[in-house]
Amino acid sequence: MTPPAPAPRLPGRRRALLQGGSLVLLLTAHHIARGASIVAVRIWPAEDYSRVTIESDTALKATHRMVGMPPRLAVDIEGLELNPTLRELVAKVRADDPNIAGIRVGQNSPGVVRLVLDLKQESRPQVFTLAPVAAYRHRLVFDLYPAHPVDPLEQLIAERMKELGGPAAGAPGGAARGMSAEATDSLGDLIARQIERANEMSRPGSAVARAPSPPAPPRLTLRTPAPAPAPSAVAQAPARAGTDRLIIVALDPGHGGEDPGAIGPGGTYEKDVVLQVALKLRDRINNTTVGGNPMRAFLTRDGDYFVPLATRVEKARRVGADLFISIHADAFMRSEAAGASVYALSERGASSAAARWLAANENNADRVGGVNLGVRDSLVQRAMLDMSTTAQIKDSLMLGDSVLREIGGVGRLHKPRVERANFAVLRAPDIPSVLVETAFISNPDEERKLRSESYQNDLANALIGGIQKYFSANPPLARNRQV
Repeated sequence: MTPPAPAPRLPGRRRALLQGGSLVLLLTAHHIARGASIVAVRIWPAEDYSRVTIESDTALKATHRMVGMPPRLAVDIEGLELNPTLRELVAKVRADDPNIAGIRVGQNSPGVVRLVLDLKQESRPQVFTLAPVAAYRHRLVFDLYPAHPVDPLEQLIAERMKELGGPAAGAPGGAARGMSAEATDSLGDLIARQIERANEMSRPGSAVARAPSPPAPPRLTLRTPAPAPAPSAVAQAPARAGTDRLIIVALDPGHGGEDPGAIGPGGTYEKDVVLQVALKLRDRINNTTVGGNPMRAFLTRDGDYFVPLATRVEKARRVGADLFISIHADAFMRSEAAGASVYALSERGASSAAARWLAANENNADRVGGVNLGVRDSLVQRAMLDMSTTAQIKDSLMLGDSVLREIGGVGRLHKPRVERANFAVLRAPDIPSVLVETAFISNPDEERKLRSESYQNDLANALIGGIQKYFSANPPLARNRQV
């Protein structure tokens, strides 16, 4: 029997290429079999909406559908095997989450994990992915918005009525019975504007009816600020100098949720300390009157969750805010940078290189926090954010000067004057708006101060002092009550 001929010997280079190709195929097959690796899972509950985030080393593909009553969201994630990190979602649901009752996780089929989110109310879910940015890798996000959200204007009215001992808004006779004439008068403008907004939305073909989000209230008429009176004149200003209505101050604690903001050398998150300052300032505003008129604070976020920049402005406009104050604690490349700053809007460029750098940093919050680009109406957002007026900027500089002077009494100032830059959250066309950088969280000494409750109280006292001085010199005009 003739022995088989030996296999032809391949040239060395060709043999190496074939062996290398085999190795690549083996590695690729192993990677496919392994699937995506889950880095972290997080849940951010809030009244506005609850967010669930799954972070992975590669992009995830998911399909979802809503299931009847009780309401549930079923999500199938492809290329994934059930693992302990995914199971952590079950224990992360909080009992006080307004939207999520519970989460169930299981291996639906090989390579497909199914999540079922049991909901507490009818919801309008948004499921989307985010590309890697900052410290985050690929993210799969579920945002659960209530199908019937609470109107912030109604909420303010209800809170104020409760304070005055009247029935809640929406109750029979809520706007008239059980309340004094003064109480009804101070709320009449809010109720009138709420009715006006509803009528405007119902008009066929109106621009407001076509907008994807609730329309803004009628624009306030800004007056040219008068020169600040002497301190004694401010203290003795008669009550009749004011107007017979509720004064609303929108407070905007920066960052939140997926967006921690700046992080101090000791691990302090900007989003946490600015929320604490805002909550303390809210208490002071709610217990203050100006010219005999009660004040009410409205927070763009009152917990640890992310709010897009345009939404912060929209919220303030929906409640007809008289002022908008965004609170931050900045960071810089050099740890020796120190002191507080106050910024107003500039449409023509920043007043310094540092101001320009800071505005670019803050305007990047939407990318870090994670905005669903698939549902944003860019035309509406651009129209809302690009109509700032000369009067608004002039009033903002007056407000900023009042606030800066008060802050200078409790700590060091980084700049002795109000700086200007193109911050997205300052672009409301009809609300005097400032951004306050309370301190440099990147400075170890200032980070310790920001974590101190006593310093947070000092900051809140300084901010309410600046607000009072601004309104004493520039009483807000009465709102339009025509319906």
